[in-house]
Amino acid sequence: MSVHPFLPGVAPFGRAPAPAAPEPTVPILSEAFDTRPLDAAAAGFVLAALPPGLVLWAQDRLSRAETGAPFLPGTGRALLRLDLTRPADVLAALEDGLQGRALAAVVGEIHGSPAALSFTASRRLALRAEAAGLPCWLIRHAARPDASAARMRWRLSALPSVPDPDDPQAPGDPRWLAELFRARGRPGSTWVARHDRAADRLDFSAPPRDRELAVPARPARRGLA
Repeated sequence: MSVHPFLPGVAPFGRAPAPAAPEPTVPILSEAFDTRPLDAAAAGFVLAALPPGLVLWAQDRLSRAETGAPFLPGTGRALLRLDLTRPADVLAALEDGLQGRALAAVVGEIHGSPAALSFTASRRLALRAEAAGLPCWLIRHAARPDASAARMRWRLSALPSVPDPDDPQAPGDPRWLAELFRARGRPGSTWVARHDRAADRLDFSAPPRDRELAVPARPARRGLA
């Protein structure tokens, strides 16, 4: 994680006090929702948020058919992939993974709002993640944010990448508009998240609408006499 973009309690550019930057690597249950179909913003954000080490990545059949499977050579992570059929199978695999000692995190992709993913099921996952000290992520495709025991719940949208420092025409570090719409013990907030690939960390900064206030207005140009 990067340093906080603003000092604690200091208002960015004269607005309301800025919340502390979130920590997506904490050992809790988190959920990530795409704001647009087939955007893949949620999966990219979760990949960037994962800690080093072996990660269990499980998908149900509909998630795999709609969004495809992670391309292992291009993820930059050590993934142990499970191609499963039902959401219930994904949840069971995550619970089993949280009981092991060889994993750094577990991730499950679930399509829709199946009955298997009840509040009770999410609470069981949340408690196991905290007991194991491992991050647990649920990537929700084509889903509504029903009741859940997830400690952090995100809505993700892809933003244009940062320009590549060596080639302005090439894509650089990926970025997302990340809305933390539910978090235990903190208010909701919206951030621009950037994956600093060189340092392998997520940096959070104020959304563009706040930074624009710090840009001085240019003086009007006078016409020629």
